[in-house]
Amino acid sequence: MNKHYGEIVEKVVRRNGYSISELARLANVNRRSIYNWFGQQKLKPEIIYKVGCALKYDFSSEFPELFSSEDFQKAFINSKPVPTDGLINEIERINYWKDKYVDLLEEYNQLLSGRINSNFGRGYHSI
Repeated sequence: MNKHYGEIVEKVVRRNGYSISELARLANVNRRSIYNWFGQQKLKPEIIYKVGCALKYDFSSEFPELFSSEDFQKAFINSKPVPTDGLINEIERINYWKDKYVDLLEEYNQLLSGRINSNFGRGYHSI
């Protein structure tokens, strides 16, 4: 029986709770690439390895013909931890601008609503 490499990788990704967007960001590829990988019967070992490293997941049990456990363990030891301080600052910055945007949208909707209501009594609805 032939293995469907893409389906196996997809099951691991989903079973471990990763979203496609998160995997794409960690693997430094676009989401479309991830979906294409999932649909492929055979994947290059480099792609499976890249996904494993991004997720810090050892694919040697799913693909013993391609990898040994040591292949992934070496990569995990050599990988740099994500700097949490910079990540927290980035999240705070994003949330600041998101909140500003939402506030502006709410203000705009209030102004728009007031304008429609004031024009409604005059018999026309120009905006």
